Amino acid sequence: MSAARRPLPPSSSLPAIRSLNDQPETCILSALGDLYVLYCPLPTSLTFQTYSTPKDPPAAVDSGYASDNDEDKSEDEDECGFELRDDPYERAFAERWLTSFLSRAEELTCFKSEDSQQHAIDKASCVLASFFRQDEEENLEDIEITRDYRFNLNLGSYEAKEISESTESEMITVQLTDGLAGRDNADHTDVGLQSWGAAFIFTELMCASPARFNFSRDNLGSAPRIIELGAGTGLVGIALGKILPRLGVSLPRIIATDFHPTVLANLEANIIKNFSSLGLGKDSVSIQVAPLDWETPDLSAPLDEQVDVLIATDVIYGPQHAVWLRDCAARMLKPDGVFWLMLTVRTTGKFEGISGTVRASFDGRHGIRNPHGCVLTILDEECFARPRGIGRGDESEYRLFKIGWAS
Repeated sequence: MSAARRPLPPSSSLPAIRSLNDQPETCILSALGDLYVLYCPLPTSLTFQTYSTPKDPPAAVDSGYASDNDEDKSEDEDECGFELRDDPYERAFAERWLTSFLSRAEELTCFKSEDSQQHAIDKASCVLASFFRQDEEENLEDIEITRDYRFNLNLGSYEAKEISESTESEMITVQLTDGLAGRDNADHTDVGLQSWGAAFIFTELMCASPARFNFSRDNLGSAPRIIELGAGTGLVGIALGKILPRLGVSLPRIIATDFHPTVLANLEANIIKNFSSLGLGKDSVSIQVAPLDWETPDLSAPLDEQVDVLIATDVIYGPQHAVWLRDCAARMLKPDGVFWLMLTVRTTGKFEGISGTVRASFDGRHGIRNPHGCVLTILDEECFARPRGIGRGDESEYRLFKIGWAS
């Protein structure tokens, strides 16, 4: 067995951020692997596998796990690793480098494939999160990574006087904070601490074509009730709260729901961040947060009234989730309401095949019926390819389901 490399100081071994596009992919992945070995040491008895790896990783890249588990590594190497790991200057340098890398990773052209690019992003996020460990059980503080996302709103035939005469009125900006360090990859209930591809695709669609979703005053009235299920960081609900008033829907009431307490706290903070200057009176949007467990839903206030629109993006992570979602939606949706469900299709990994549970659960032949004899079923379905730079490597496509009551 070959001897493992001695860890090198990040300050002298990491490639310059400004030169990343001039570096070969193997150099960047190797540098991230070295950082992982240095700052994320694993017990030799622990078998660990990242949840997203390239399909064909370059042979020269050290994943970080083999080196760390090498039984032949010397005491000098261990001592050197401990010294570097505890060096505040080296840690601060590595943290600044990782933060800069993540801020521009999606724009780098040095990666040979999207899978390799996503693998690098995952590795960098993991190492960055490790800097915030509090104890041996890896209880992590939240890392706040805040970004502005901008979407062009197609106002269609709306008169300028109804919205604004400035071109700025056509740009929707949503500021989101992701809590990456609080994520537990084994716990599906806190996936809402980061924003996922389906939410961006859905938001782009409703901004590009509000008419596709019947988002107008003629269809919704001036004060519709809308609930987002599994709202996560709040991208869709926040964007909708900014879109609808510009489309003539002046008093929408939006309720963003989720299950995990940490997700709810981050969600509420994002809503405050985006709507802090708005009141809840005339000509303003009402948007609030509420906990909701689909398996045993508590539909007391503010969830006690049926809604005009339900929205959910990338919320199916287990075979039982689609059934819970259907049962919950059946209780919440008005007889003439619409449920928009954006599904992420994953063809590899532990969520492979989960997407097929949606059609089975919303089967019009054996689905849930309301008192009027109508069944909750899929009314329409569209498929969208994953654009470059959006989503994770295991996401192959997105499917938009229009669900409602049919006789």
